[in-house]
Amino acid sequence: MVGGGNDAFIGAVHRIAARLDDRYELVAGALSSTPEKARASGAALGLPEDRTYDDFKQMAIREARLKNGIEAVAIVTPNHVHYAAAREFLRRGIHVICDKPLTSTMSDARKMFKAAEDSEALFILTHNYTGYPMVRQAREMVANGELGTIRVVQVEYPQDWLTKHEDFKQAAWRTDPERSGAGGSTGDIGTHAHNLACFVTGLTVESLAADLQAFVSGRQLDDNAHVMLRFKGGARGMLWSSQVAPGNENALRIRVYGENGGLEWAQENPNHLWHAPFGEPKRLITRNGAGAGHAAARMSRVPPGHPEGYLEGFANIYSEAAEAITAHRTGQKPASDVTYPTIHDGLRGMQFVDACVRSSSRNAAWVKLPE
Repeated sequence: MVGGGNDAFIGAVHRIAARLDDRYELVAGALSSTPEKARASGAALGLPEDRTYDDFKQMAIREARLKNGIEAVAIVTPNHVHYAAAREFLRRGIHVICDKPLTSTMSDARKMFKAAEDSEALFILTHNYTGYPMVRQAREMVANGELGTIRVVQVEYPQDWLTKHEDFKQAAWRTDPERSGAGGSTGDIGTHAHNLACFVTGLTVESLAADLQAFVSGRQLDDNAHVMLRFKGGARGMLWSSQVAPGNENALRIRVYGENGGLEWAQENPNHLWHAPFGEPKRLITRNGAGAGHAAARMSRVPPGHPEGYLEGFANIYSEAAEAITAHRTGQKPASDVTYPTIHDGLRGMQFVDACVRSSSRNAAWVKLPE
């Protein structure tokens, strides 16, 4: 693991997710940007001293030379470190599991894309919401044509934790353009909403018009975004991301409407998916319950009625990555239904943020995303 030292929220989440299905063992780390904290964090996690590193380059060089060196690295640093760290491992054939968004700049995103394409190693991006069972159920239903041609996609991710001036660690780097990138709420949670909309529907955003705001005085990055979307094929959509919406914690929600019906899913009630066939009563499909299909069952661990959520969704991404890494090691193909976010999803997310910033700077003009 690179990053994720003492007091780092997301590092602990990644470690729990990796362990949940007994597919990984944490054996080495460069866990902080300071040697002292890196060593203290390694000791707290029980890592051996000789595999607790002061920096990620030192770690990549030595681990690549070890007979039983690491197979994969989880990168859980602030955004601006992602590319430099991933490059060192990719060039040495070590698989990379990287937190989102892909990088902090479009320049680094393009270089990361090339590094991943040139490497024999796999690149996995942890858009963890794609690992939820009922998200997989929704994707399967859309792909099977149960909604018919998709017409409208509504997706939102409001939070309230940045409603006032930032005064705690997580806010400091997430609102700093040097470490976070050009997008504030768009990069932090808007990329999740964009990724979810595309993952569930199978559609690609062709162009967008974005109105970004920094409502908190002195804040350099957007804390609220309203984005209109045009998808390839004719569907239309709207995306709202906000970190200044009091009363909202992690209220990611998607609604998809086609010619034959609609679907609705909310992250804070993740085991339920509403299906509304046109002209018929609205139906509730529950995780592992009646009406749930194979795609959802693959992502589930416990019987219906027992809650599964954030950590399990994260773990599903790690476990599917493990399937792919194992197949890569043995020279086999992973199962056809193994699905995880790739470098392509990461680049597309960065293009989304870049287009939002460009559009907003032009008074919410329509901007095309690259092919």
